[in-house]
Amino acid sequence: MAQNERINIGWIDMLRVAACFFVVFSHSCDPFVAHFDANREMFVTGVFAGSLMRPCVPLFAMMTAVLLLPIKQGTTLNEFYRKRIGRVVRPLVFWSLALPLMAFFYFTVVSPHTPNPQLSVTDYTPATLLQRLYTFVFNFNFDTTPLWYIYMLIGLYLVMPIINSWLVQATKKEIKTVLGVWLLTLFMPYIKMVAPMLGYAGNYGHMGLLGECDWNVYGTFYYVSGFAGYLVLAYYLKKYPLQWSWGRMAAICLPMFIVGYAITSVGYIVTNNYFPGNYAYLEILWYFAGINVFMMTFPVFVAIQKLNARPRPWLSQAAKLTFGIYLCHFTFTFLSYDLYNTPSLPYVARIVLAAITTTAVSALLVWLLSRNRFTKVLVE
Repeated sequence: MAQNERINIGWIDMLRVAACFFVVFSHSCDPFVAHFDANREMFVTGVFAGSLMRPCVPLFAMMTAVLLLPIKQGTTLNEFYRKRIGRVVRPLVFWSLALPLMAFFYFTVVSPHTPNPQLSVTDYTPATLLQRLYTFVFNFNFDTTPLWYIYMLIGLYLVMPIINSWLVQATKKEIKTVLGVWLLTLFMPYIKMVAPMLGYAGNYGHMGLLGECDWNVYGTFYYVSGFAGYLVLAYYLKKYPLQWSWGRMAAICLPMFIVGYAITSVGYIVTNNYFPGNYAYLEILWYFAGINVFMMTFPVFVAIQKLNARPRPWLSQAAKLTFGIYLCHFTFTFLSYDLYNTPSLPYVARIVLAAITTTAVSALLVWLLSRNRFTKVLVE
């Protein structure tokens, strides 16, 4: 995502634009998924469409690694932290304040009577608005849902110099060994789901695994799991790009993507059928650090990397807008949902139109903000 050096790499620009649209498209599906059994067709349509977009965030994490690892020689730890973290704090603070204000205005002034299934999780009053305007120091809220990534990105920046010190001297075999351990962690969410069915009752009711309990969240694989693995994977693929022919690429990556997508989409629906109302289990199927989403992410990354697209001015310009689009788009997904919420349009068409409209409106806003030297730091 933005916050990376402005290096003109054509295939990274292509990946950045695609991943950004995946994010917007995914959030455009959420109001449909939120219907669940109230409108089964809307729910199923949203699940199958949204599941297709799950590689979005892992791709952004991998792009961060491609552009920043290895860290430029001579860069001190303080310099890296000041440059990388310093550049994301201002946008985080600004949009943590702006998005609740935008949502409050939309849902109380512009469209106060439009039903939206997602609004069952929140309400819009001056009191709740005020609460959201200061509690972002603790975490994101419903109006700022996409900003969870910024909190996580800061965490990646904190650990990148540590990872970098090992990566630059590690052998290919050593990196592959660590990636193998990381791949094992991608199965852990499903083991956690299955364990109770095999008689596991948890530790005094706490259902964590391998050392996790009420007084300890740091289990066996805690330190080698999550998005840090995507950083290592991207570094590996950058340093040792796959030398596969397109035929071999298709033979391996296409089935991998299809199986991953099937697990993600069909698994979500089956889980909802067997565990209705168990949102913790449902989220497991959409975990970015789950094996099924990895199976979708890897093929997309290596295929676009193999394309090795040449830098193009229009693509680079579009790529520069992606960070700002990510930051500001969430409120516009509600506007687009309401705009196309008409029986004359099939559900799939509503989602596609909503995603395109949200992207276009967000891009326009980001472009306008980027034209001013005082506001450009909020979207770049």
